[in-house]
Amino acid sequence: MKFIVRLIILAALLSPIAVTAGQPPSSADTPVFVAYYWRARPGKIDEYTAYIKDTAEAIDEDARRAGVFEEVRTVTPAPGTVADWTHLRIFRLKNAAAESALGAGLDAATLRVVPDEAKRKANSERSAVLRDLVRREVWTSLR
Repeated sequence: MKFIVRLIILAALLSPIAVTAGQPPSSADTPVFVAYYWRARPGKIDEYTAYIKDTAEAIDEDARRAGVFEEVRTVTPAPGTVADWTHLRIFRLKNAAAESALGAGLDAATLRVVPDEAKRKANSERSAVLRDLVRREVWTSLR
């Protein structure tokens, strides 16, 4: 899982933050949404969906209970929709300060949920063959 988080952090550093023109900067009480667009590799959509349900959701729930984020949703394109991604995972965080701690919080949750290092490594290797990160965006709400 550390590999995945490092990949996400690298993508975050290389990706622009999505901002609506004229939108005021977020305040300490403005929610922030972090969106990860993933593309399952050919023939791996069902397997990646199962990975999210069987592995990632347990880690996410632990992180949510620890206050790392408020909510996470995973969505897929509606039938007939053409998209460059297959799975969009959207994390709602309390504010912009929480966004900078998301990666570390998910790492900590991974250690709690999957304490066995060999199992964590196997999970990271498995996810790496199932999907590719398309992009990461950070959004705020209009208030």
